[in-house]
Amino acid sequence: MEIKLNNQIKTFPEQCTVQQLLDEVVPEKQKGIAVAVNSSVIPKTNWDHHFLANCDEVLIIKATQGG
Repeated sequence: MEIKLNNQIKTFPEQCTVQQLLDEVVPEKQKGIAVAVNSSVIPKTNWDHHFLANCDEVLIIKATQGG
């Protein structure tokens, strides 16, 4: 399965959920993260239940501090 992750093509051996994807690509703390799939924000409460499909476009955004 191929997914476009933050504008880079990534290949995964099988279908996965948003949470499984995050566990693989963002193994550290997952606080302050927003995820959009095909331009639709996926609420954190749905990460375990939202399955990704081949050719989905996933955008992961991390909140940062600054001023």
